Amino acid sequence: MEKKEKRSEEQCKQLKNRISRMVGQLNGINRMLEENRYCGEILTQVAAVESALQSFGYIVLKEHLETCVVEGIQNGNDKMMEEVIELVKKLK
Repeated sequence: MEKKEKRSEEQCKQLKNRISRMVGQLNGINRMLEENRYCGEILTQVAAVESALQSFGYIVLKEHLETCVVEGIQNGNDKMMEEVIELVKKLK
């Protein structure tokens, strides 16, 4: 399925910046493993990446609700709410 309403350049930039930060954090965890760093420090960074990824997901979900879901419901798509419920479950 393809998104009908195009994301603005600013939205794309913000989402890509968030992804870049998460990639940087993951690379940092990799370096920590190579340096045989303390487990607690690594777990702290894992928690930070998980939090960042969850936040990213909520931003995309909010955008989805405000655009794709509204449009789907307005066009009579009776499966839209089922999709939303499944997506929310996946993000938990």
